[in-house]
Amino acid sequence: MARSVASHLVWNFVLEKLSLPKKKIKVLLLENIHGNAAALFKRNGYSNIETLTGALDAAELKERLEDVHILGIRSRTKLTEKVLEAGNKLLTIGCFCIGTNQVDLRAAKSQGIPVFNAPYSNTRSVAELVIAEIIMLFRGIPQRSWGAHEGEWDKTVKGAREIRGKVLGIVGYGHIGTQLSVIAEAMGMQVRYFDTVEKLAIGNAVPCRSMDELLAASDVVTLHVPETPETKNLITAASFEKMKKGAFFINASRGTVVEIPALAAALESKHIAGAAVDVFPKEPAGPDEEFASPLRGLRNVILTPHIGGSTEEAQENIGGEVAEKLVKYSDNGSTLGAVNFPEVALPPQSSATRFMHIHSNVPGVLAKISDVFSSRKINISGQYLRTDEDIGYVVTDVLGRIEAGMGIRKDLEAIPGTLRTRFLHEAPK
Repeated sequence: MARSVASHLVWNFVLEKLSLPKKKIKVLLLENIHGNAAALFKRNGYSNIETLTGALDAAELKERLEDVHILGIRSRTKLTEKVLEAGNKLLTIGCFCIGTNQVDLRAAKSQGIPVFNAPYSNTRSVAELVIAEIIMLFRGIPQRSWGAHEGEWDKTVKGAREIRGKVLGIVGYGHIGTQLSVIAEAMGMQVRYFDTVEKLAIGNAVPCRSMDELLAASDVVTLHVPETPETKNLITAASFEKMKKGAFFINASRGTVVEIPALAAALESKHIAGAAVDVFPKEPAGPDEEFASPLRGLRNVILTPHIGGSTEEAQENIGGEVAEKLVKYSDNGSTLGAVNFPEVALPPQSSATRFMHIHSNVPGVLAKISDVFSSRKINISGQYLRTDEDIGYVVTDVLGRIEAGMGIRKDLEAIPGTLRTRFLHEAPK
């Protein structure tokens, strides 16, 4: 639900002539986001920064968001429509991770809040984990490690194989899938892949015409797909039956993609020889909550607590990438990389005054915005517009300084369909 114009008048500080000074812009970073994010904000003039190591529940979030302008989260913080409505001053949200399903993106968009993430910064970390798991599964390491802990000494070669020459089937040939493909092929594996979108093969990888074809051909299958309605329960009992007897299975994508009871049954029947799972349909909210899964106790399964992208290098890269996007949006209105907003790449502007206007995507708004300036004989030096099916995003640069009492902001907010306006910066004196 869009905010009322009345609430915008409060949020936009109508009595302020200039845009909000950076020292007054409150930045809240949750869930132990890497320190280089806060450092990047400070280097760019933001000093009102608070960092917390954990997530906050809905009630705490609502209370905190009352005076927050920029919010940074990871995967455990849930931003529902109700929570977002409490953020009357909220400018933008940064998800310091790949996924954004923890945020109600449509609600954020309707309130004029762009959401940014880091879709590529941890691809290497996930790919390396999968390679390690492939090797451990083919060598029978989970069972042998478990046995050694219990005093067993199993040196037999039975069930221990090299990965060279084996067929790796990749479901989802995006950034992680393609990087995994390159590494696996360099280690001597034959790569097959399937994607719902036609993708150019890298190296000697071979595309499959269907997922069934991939399942039947692969010695190990690994999933790298997003969480969407189409991918929910993508892998079922029927899928495991189509795989080779004795094949391995890996899921480091999203927990809802696999029917876990079906996987457990396939493992117990020995049709699937082993598995590695990093993501689950229901995951603990924190370290104090017990992890429950039908896969617990199975010796031929590697279970990890959603750590595919959790390396020091990945978190450092993510911290810098997302913080930079947030700063660029706050400083000059650039929405490049936003997941729920029209994308506009804006050049820095030091000689003009810049206004931002977010509105419902209805005809005639751009003309009305231009009229606000032309009626005051103010020359527009640049104007940037992008729309999607829901909203329009306009950034306007005007020559000269804007004097107090001109009523520009008031008239911009009075345009029908306005969701949010903001005075980004003023031309120098």
